[in-house]
Amino acid sequence: MHGMKKKKILVVDNHPIILEYMSKFLSKDGHEVRTSEDGLHALDLLEHWRPDIIFVDLIMPNIDGKKLCQIIRAMPEMQDTYLIILSAAAAEEQIDFRAIGANACIAKGPLDKMGQYVVAALHDAEHGRSRDVPGRIFGVENLYSRQITKELLTIWKHFEVVLGSLSEGILEITSGGRIVYANPTAISLTGIPEERLLASSVLGLFDARDKALVREMIDRVAAEANMVAADSPVKFNDREFMIKLLPIRDDMKRTLIMVLEDVSEHRRIEAQFHHAQRMEAVGTLAGGIAHDFNNLLMVIQGNISLMLYELDPKHPFYDRLRSIEKQVQSGSRLTAQLLGYARKGRYEVRPIDLNQLVEEACETFNRTRKEILIHQELSRDLCAIEADAGQLEQVLMNLFVNAADAMAGGGSLIVRTVNTDHHAMKGKLYNPKPGNYVLITVTDSGTGMDKKTMARIFEPFFTTKEMGRGTGLGLASVYGIVKGHGGFIDVDSQKGKGTTFRIYLTATDKPVARNGAEAPEPIKRGSETILLVDDEQMMLDIGRDLLQTMGYRVITARDGEEAVEVYRGRSEEIDLVLLDIVMPKMGGGQAYDCIKSINPAVKVLLLSGFSIDGEATQILSRGCNGFIQKPFNLEQLSRSVKSVLTGNGVQKKGNGGTGLARGIRA
Repeated sequence: MHGMKKKKILVVDNHPIILEYMSKFLSKDGHEVRTSEDGLHALDLLEHWRPDIIFVDLIMPNIDGKKLCQIIRAMPEMQDTYLIILSAAAAEEQIDFRAIGANACIAKGPLDKMGQYVVAALHDAEHGRSRDVPGRIFGVENLYSRQITKELLTIWKHFEVVLGSLSEGILEITSGGRIVYANPTAISLTGIPEERLLASSVLGLFDARDKALVREMIDRVAAEANMVAADSPVKFNDREFMIKLLPIRDDMKRTLIMVLEDVSEHRRIEAQFHHAQRMEAVGTLAGGIAHDFNNLLMVIQGNISLMLYELDPKHPFYDRLRSIEKQVQSGSRLTAQLLGYARKGRYEVRPIDLNQLVEEACETFNRTRKEILIHQELSRDLCAIEADAGQLEQVLMNLFVNAADAMAGGGSLIVRTVNTDHHAMKGKLYNPKPGNYVLITVTDSGTGMDKKTMARIFEPFFTTKEMGRGTGLGLASVYGIVKGHGGFIDVDSQKGKGTTFRIYLTATDKPVARNGAEAPEPIKRGSETILLVDDEQMMLDIGRDLLQTMGYRVITARDGEEAVEVYRGRSEEIDLVLLDIVMPKMGGGQAYDCIKSINPAVKVLLLSGFSIDGEATQILSRGCNGFIQKPFNLEQLSRSVKSVLTGNGVQKKGNGGTGLARGIRA
C-alpha cells in the first residue's frame, strides 16, 4: 500500500478478532482507522466523522450490513464513500451487493489471505472505482466453508419473508427511540422511504401529545422488560394506530419491538355501522309517523270527498272544502317526504334518462328562481338508471331549493352527470357493490356548512333555517329516496366556500322506457260486495261510507284474523277484499295468503299509509291485484276498485306497479 494516500477508514463488524486485525493492518500504513461493533454505533460515529472507505460485515445485531449500506447511501454527504461488504457467504453466492449501495465484496477467510483482498479493494478505491464502475468480488477463489454464516443468512431471509407478510407494522427500536428495523408494512404505514426511516427517531412519527405517551411506554419497557400496550389509539400520517411495545430478551437488551396496528379501517367500518344503525332507527320512526299521519289525513280526505260529492259547487262551503282538500294534499306531500327518508317511497321504477330528468328539473326550478344561474355539465354518453322519475325529481328539487337558500343574494349552481364505477367510492362511509354507477353532483356557491352541521343534515326535522322557513324534511327525504334506490349520497362543504352533494346510482343497460300520462276518469259506481279490512275504526267508518256512496255493499273486519274467518264463511258473496297491510294479530301479508288459500281466484286491493315499496311489493309479487296509498279521494278509490273488479288491475311481479299503481297518489 506504499504510495497510497492516507484514508479515513471505518470497519463495522461484530467479531472482535476481525476488528482487531483490520485495525492493526490498516493503521500500520498510516490510515486513520475507527471500528464499530454494530451498525447502530457506526451511525453514531458518522454523525461527526466522514470516512473515505467503510468495511461492513453483512450479519450484525441491531442494523445488519445491508440496511446500513442503504442508510449510508441515503446520506447526501456519503455519496462518494467507498463501501466494501465483508462476507464469505455473500461472496460465494455472488449477491447483488451493488443494489444496496456497496462497491465491492471481500470474502472472509484466513486473515493472511484477507489482507491481500483488502489491499486490492483499497487499490480499486484509490484509482477511482466508484459506484458507476462494476463492483468486484475478492477472495471467492480461496473460500473455505462458512456454513454457519450461510445458515444465518438463510434464517434471516426466512425471517424477513415472515415479517413482510404481517398486516401489522413491526419496528425494532433502541431504548433511545432510534429505528433499526422496519418491515414492509411499517414502511407503507409511515409513508417514509426505508433508507430515511432507519436510524431516525420513532418519536418523530407522532405529534406532541402522542410523542410523550410513546416516550413513556419506551421507558417502561426498558425498565420493566415487560410488554406495554397503549390504552387508546395514537395518530400519525392521518391514520390511527394501536401500539404495543415488547422487549427483546437477549444478552444485549438494547432494543425493543414496536407493533403498529392500523385501526383507521376498523374505525371507518364501525362508524359506517353506527351511522347505518342510527339512520335506520330514525327512518323506522319517520316511516311510522308518516303512516299514522296518512291514516289521519285519510279520514279528513274521505269526509271532504263525501261532502264535495253531495254538495252543489255553487254552495258557499264548496270552495272552502276544496281549500281544505288542498291542505290535505300538502300534508300528504310532507308525509311522502318522510316515507322517502324511510325508504318506503318508490312507486314506479323503470329505466330513465337521467340527463333529461336533470334538464327538466333545472328548467322548472329556474322559472321561479331566476336569480340563480344554473350550469349544466351533462355527459352525453350517460348510462341509463332504473328509478322512480318522480322521486328523483323530488331529490333534485330539494337539493336546488337547499342550495338557493344558501345563496340568498343569488349565485351559481353547477349540476354534473358522469359515468363512474365502484372504485370512485373507495374510502367512503359505505360499501358499494362492484359495478358501474352514474354520478350526479350538485355544487352551489353558497355559505357552506361546518362539520357539525354536515353530520346532521340528513336527519328529519333538522334545519338551520329560521322558524317557518323549513320543515327539516327536504334533505332527509333526499337521503331516504337515494338509499331506497340502492344508491349512495355524501356531501362536502366548507364555511364560505359552498357545498357539493354527490349522488351515486346504479347504472343499467336496459332501454329507456317512455310512458304517457293517464287521462283522469270520472267516478265509477258499482253494486258488488266488498270486504273492508282495517284495524282503525275511523278508517272502517270512512271507507264504508265512501264505498256505499258509490253503490257497493260493504262488510267490515277489524284485523287479519277476523277477515280470514269472515271470508271463509262468506267467500261466495264477496267480490273484492280491501285489505290494510299494517294490523295487529295478523298483518295484511299473512291474511292475504290465508284468504288466497281459501279462494285462489280472490281479488284483493291493498291499502296502506306506506307506499307501494316494501311489504306491499312483496304481497303484489304473490299475485295480489292492486295497491292504493292513503290518503286517497273518492275518484281515486273509484278508479282503483273498478280496475280490480273488471280484471284490469292485476299487478306484475317486481318493483313498482302497473297502470293501477300509477296516478293514485294523493
